[in-house]
Amino acid sequence: MTGELHDAKRPVSAALAGPYGHPFHPMLVAVPIGAWVASMVFDVASRFAPGPGFLAEGSKWLIALGVLGALAAAMAGFLDLFAIPAGTPAFRTGLLHMGLNLVITAAYAAGFLWRQAGTASDTGTGTATDTAAGAAAGPVALGPLLLSAGSLALLVVSGYLGGKLAYRYGVRVADEATQADGFRR
Repeated sequence: MTGELHDAKRPVSAALAGPYGHPFHPMLVAVPIGAWVASMVFDVASRFAPGPGFLAEGSKWLIALGVLGALAAAMAGFLDLFAIPAGTPAFRTGLLHMGLNLVITAAYAAGFLWRQAGTASDTGTGTATDTAAGAAAGPVALGPLLLSAGSLALLVVSGYLGGKLAYRYGVRVADEATQADGFRR
């Protein structure tokens, strides 16, 4: 194994990025992916359910949870990117993966603010009482729904690139000798 390939499998900081063979980034990405997929389910359901305000409100807060989770996952992923030698196909894939995720997270953050502004303007002043009244409002508007759908489509592309980093290039994956330990009798 070359030195650069060996380095790409080792964490920059085990305390921050996860120990060898068990990186934190893949564990953390489950939070934004799950929250954003669930928010899309709530968005679509709000278009068909009677009294859809609770679904619209739930979707908005799932988006916020996803943004916070994405920021945590990004910190660990950024440290993993530092382990990849610059100028390599793996590094370029990592940069594209990171760039897409930053765009996706910014789009979801903007979508949250758009929905928040819509809730405040729909109910008046945006006070706690008004926000509770907004929970009884209508379905998610078409604009925010389309923004979420486009962001989710980009997330699929970015997820493919993340899989390519792990499964094709072996970034932060234990070497074959270590993997062989799992198959000994």
